[in-house]
Amino acid sequence: MNSLSLFKRASRCFDDYPSLAKLVVICTISGGCYVAYADANGTGSAPPVLEEIKKKKVVVLGTGWAGTSFLKKLNNPSYDVQVISPRNYFAFTPLLPSVTCGTVEARSIVEPIRSIVRKKSIDIRYWEAECFKIEAENKKVHCRPNSESSKNGKEEFVVDYDYLIIAMGARPNTFNTPGVVENCNFLKEVEDAQQIRQSVINSFEKASLPTFSDEERKRILHFVVVGGGPTGVEFAAELHDFVNEDLVKLYPAAKDFVKITLLEASDHILNMFDKRITGFAEEKFQRDGIDVKLGSMVVKVSDKEISTKVRGNDGEITTIPYGMVVWSTGNGTHPVIKDFMQQIGQSNRRALATDEWLRVEGCSTIYALGDCATVNQRKVMEDIAAIFKKADKDNSGTLTVKEFREVIKDICERYPQVELYLKNKKMRDLVDLLKMAKGDVAKEAIELNIEEFKKALSEVDSQMKNLPATAQVAAQQGTYLANCFNRMEEAEKNPEGPIRFREEGRHRFHPFRYKHLGQFAPLGGEQTAAQLPGDWVSIGQSSQWLWYSVYASKLVSWRTRVLVISDWTRRFVFGRDSSGI
Repeated sequence: MNSLSLFKRASRCFDDYPSLAKLVVICTISGGCYVAYADANGTGSAPPVLEEIKKKKVVVLGTGWAGTSFLKKLNNPSYDVQVISPRNYFAFTPLLPSVTCGTVEARSIVEPIRSIVRKKSIDIRYWEAECFKIEAENKKVHCRPNSESSKNGKEEFVVDYDYLIIAMGARPNTFNTPGVVENCNFLKEVEDAQQIRQSVINSFEKASLPTFSDEERKRILHFVVVGGGPTGVEFAAELHDFVNEDLVKLYPAAKDFVKITLLEASDHILNMFDKRITGFAEEKFQRDGIDVKLGSMVVKVSDKEISTKVRGNDGEITTIPYGMVVWSTGNGTHPVIKDFMQQIGQSNRRALATDEWLRVEGCSTIYALGDCATVNQRKVMEDIAAIFKKADKDNSGTLTVKEFREVIKDICERYPQVELYLKNKKMRDLVDLLKMAKGDVAKEAIELNIEEFKKALSEVDSQMKNLPATAQVAAQQGTYLANCFNRMEEAEKNPEGPIRFREEGRHRFHPFRYKHLGQFAPLGGEQTAAQLPGDWVSIGQSSQWLWYSVYASKLVSWRTRVLVISDWTRRFVFGRDSSGI
């Protein structure tokens, strides 16, 4: 009751004397300012202001499979990440052949890179620009905006970095064949797929005009695919389905003039697949009327003819009239990568050489992933003396089984070709290999000197293989490197990798190991060949549905999954769109 009476008196006082309220407000603000000033400038017991820890600058060049996988998995807030790429989206490239024929729309397989990075809780910025020079010595990259205004060269800029991640992909490999760049279509980017689709429709429209002879119509509707790898084979199959399921209904007069030819320089198409798949694909293409010419090497491409040389035919050159050529023969090197390789002494290579931790050889702060790089696996025989010395702990000059067992795990991890060799020889472990080299001696009694040790491991390096230039490899490399960056500080204190055979201690991280999850080859007619781990091969419609489910699950977002699945459904119900837009 007393407190209520006091409140009423104070209220009446403020009503009678309005200036008193202003005085109270002024005193309150002044007192607050004084407290803030004292807190900011005081000494003694006032807590110090913590300085912000300077973040390491990470520059990522490229938004393909490797670069995007790295960005998606990186979650360490101690990095300031700058992404630079002329392409402001990620494209699901395995579906590019489907885009060429309207089975899937181009926008359904792309996701804006800003949509991907904005979901991250770390500092990631994106600039739409093109890197044209890398200065490894000064830790700088030179860039220009990806626009018409940059042609005058006045808008170039330089970006500093602490770590550089090169994930720029590759360009089509033309093998310097005359006329390829001027007259052929490629299938590396979304724009390429859209251009091919437009060219196919234009060819049918052009052949329908009354001004052309039948001979000219045959040439215009002759589609040539150069390269019998997965991309070339899938495109030829997609084009065959597009023509026979959709276009012949709209252009019935053109049916008898259409021809698809697949040129492959080697003895078989799909060489990287199991022989059962290769044989089935060649037989199916023959049944479908796709002309597969094996051992045919393209030597020249003009605006209307493609010249080929058949191996073993005395160098005779044959010319083939065509209406459209799609060139799909592997990867070439970006000019900026070529220039960088010359700087660091790798000018005689096709791709940047990295170590097993994806670091560019000779550059401790630069990493290279995906199609622009290749892992240069170290040979066992290069380090054989260091391995022997590290294992021979008592310096006796001989190696016992007990000593060897202590480093077996590190040897197999550091040199994966050892494990492959043992698998091919059907041996359980390296001790069996030593026993074979020593002869009929009990395992525990084996002792090898350095020469006997060299002899035992002399053939191990024959199992070394380069990793394929696939989206699967690039994605795994991006994920691996992001995990390394996430644990960088921890691994500096507690290294987790194998023993350093030439130095002391251990490597910071486990080396990158590619895990092959299988591969698909769509062959048209709702039939797909699948080769999965464990030598499991499946061909037919069941594999096609497996292909649908795997690719839908691998798409980068729920948005793209919904769009692609709806495109597949639309194609089943209404067919492919043949409009010229």
